[in-house]
Amino acid sequence: MKTLREYIKEAGEKGVAIGHFNISNIEALHGIYNAAKRLNVPVIIGVSEGEEEFIGRDEVAVLVKMIRERDNYPIFLNADHHYSFESVKRALDAGYDSAIIDAVKLPLQENIELTKKCVDYAKELSEKRSRVSKDTTRHDSAESDILIEAELGFIGQSSKLLDAIPEGVSEATMTKPEDAKYFVEQTGINLLAPSVGNIHGMVKGGNPRLDIERIKEISEACGAPLVLHGGSGIADVDFTNAIKAGISIIHINTEIRVAYKEALEKFLKENPNEVAPYKFLKGGVDAMEKVVYNRLKLFNNL
Repeated sequence: MKTLREYIKEAGEKGVAIGHFNISNIEALHGIYNAAKRLNVPVIIGVSEGEEEFIGRDEVAVLVKMIRERDNYPIFLNADHHYSFESVKRALDAGYDSAIIDAVKLPLQENIELTKKCVDYAKELSEKRSRVSKDTTRHDSAESDILIEAELGFIGQSSKLLDAIPEGVSEATMTKPEDAKYFVEQTGINLLAPSVGNIHGMVKGGNPRLDIERIKEISEACGAPLVLHGGSGIADVDFTNAIKAGISIIHINTEIRVAYKEALEKFLKENPNEVAPYKFLKGGVDAMEKVVYNRLKLFNNL
């Protein structure tokens, strides 16, 4: 099977983007995977530090690996928004395919140093796994090619419904092309998540528009594949134009959380005496699958 790096490169060549969706329970994994299979497109499962703690770091790594091997399907696992070298290392050691070191609150030089430390460890671990696999009868290249992503600029930190744009997010905190170039050169990261008008979470009155020209300038300046965080609530036309400008991966979280919650609330209101989880959770899974399906269809121009 091709590696995540290869699928990202292929997405850029095709002018499409890979969908990245967060989970914190097993049924969410099923909903996302079912949507991806219906369209036969690669998909990335994300778990933040909090989500990882709830679902189990090792457990989700084993599940995603099992699905990939069992079905020979391009499903990958990302350690989303990890804030220390130690937490990134734990995720990579557990078998994650990629990790995001989020050090945007640190001074630039400290951000660079921490990010490079994660990059160096990912390379070391990738090489170690590659050597081990060559000594066995089976070589899974997808497991021995680990990617590190970092953020530059500030887009807020909460994946929830918001009354207004997060404090501290403004045009001044958007990523500058020259800064992106310098950051990629200094750290050696594989993926860059810039601030381009996107925000984490969904603003109830509507999210701001993306700066498409800035995305294009950053892509041309840094040369690394770009990741769009805070995809929930963004207009379809902005997604399409952002992909054309250089976005290769798009993160969605709040949208599927809202869909899941609303479906559960509706079912429990209509069936107040139901206590079987497999019955009242199914509507939430179906609602998530519908959102993921529609997003993947858009991202892959299908």
